[in-house]
Amino acid sequence: MADTSLAGRRVLVAVTNYGVEQDELVVPVERLRDGGAEVHVAAVSADDIRTLVGDKDPGRTVRPDLTLADVDPTAYDLLLVPGGTLNADSLRLQDEALTILRSFTGSGRPVAAICHGPWLLVEAGVVDGRTLTSYPSLRTDVRNAGGTWVDEPVIADTAGDWLLITPRNPGDLGPFVREAKAALTAGTG
Repeated sequence: MADTSLAGRRVLVAVTNYGVEQDELVVPVERLRDGGAEVHVAAVSADDIRTLVGDKDPGRTVRPDLTLADVDPTAYDLLLVPGGTLNADSLRLQDEALTILRSFTGSGRPVAAICHGPWLLVEAGVVDGRTLTSYPSLRTDVRNAGGTWVDEPVIADTAGDWLLITPRNPGDLGPFVREAKAALTAGTG
């Protein structure tokens, strides 16, 4: 039986249709849904999302709920941005993804970006003064964008007007999902 502690909370997951790291998409979606949250996966197109394992091996296929262009970002409580090198590099070039992210940060709602996912935040110019973690290859990008990069399993940064939750990689999904659930339940009740 699903836990209902997240009932009434809505999560938007933003991805491209190819290259998202399987566990960075599937694990948080399943755990947040199991917790009672309504989770919608938005992709660039309505085509199936082809995930990868380790950026190279074929993973599960996931059907998106809607496209990035069809998203009303104001209808969601948390934005989740999975990684996967190919996904994250392509996602940061999508104007719709940048608009969605800026809607969340501009209105003070939490953003959770996994592994390579912070590339979208760097592209949007919203990491200045923030502390975050990511896959180690992003540390120079984060620093060049004015952020502080640290090597920790998960960071929940509250330095700005919005909560930023970041883990390093799929091995940190346990503490990451706990922080995302905490962000969704904060202030409810």
